[in-house]
Amino acid sequence: MQIDKIMHCNVKSIGPDETLRDAATAMKKLDVGVLPVGEHDKLVGMITDRDIAIRGIAEGKGPDTKAREVMSQEVKYCFEDEAVEHVAENMAALQVRRLPVLNRDKRLVGIVSLGDLATQARCRKRQGRCTGSRSPAGSTIRAKRPDDVPAAQKIRAKVAWRRSAAAPTYRDVV
Repeated sequence: MQIDKIMHCNVKSIGPDETLRDAATAMKKLDVGVLPVGEHDKLVGMITDRDIAIRGIAEGKGPDTKAREVMSQEVKYCFEDEAVEHVAENMAALQVRRLPVLNRDKRLVGIVSLGDLATQARCRKRQGRCTGSRSPAGSTIRAKRPDDVPAAQKIRAKVAWRRSAAAPTYRDVV
């Protein structure tokens, strides 16, 4: 599956000369924690709510500070036609939560997040593509997955599932 099937398409970007107040207002309105920063139809950075807090407010910069002063200028991205698995591996290696998605003309077409990847994996599992009866260590999982158990039993099932799928305990080793 390609990343364009799971990404968020309606992405709002801001200009590097817009203020931190503008960025924060847009984040609040859109209920997002990151905005791409574009200039002359080119992606030049990303600004997060954390950038505003740490590089802006904590360093004494006011709400009228330009986004370019606190944005991350080194932009990691993926292409819309890349495989979901490849993008997930790259995100893990880079330790990022979100990646802008570009087309091959390097124009911003969306954003993909860890949540998008998790939702896609959950959907695939429900469709039966990711099922299995063994844990990574090879031992059979005896307890039901917590998602398959009624709400009243979830906590007990979660503990039982983690115990059955976990590494050996101290008592098992001794």
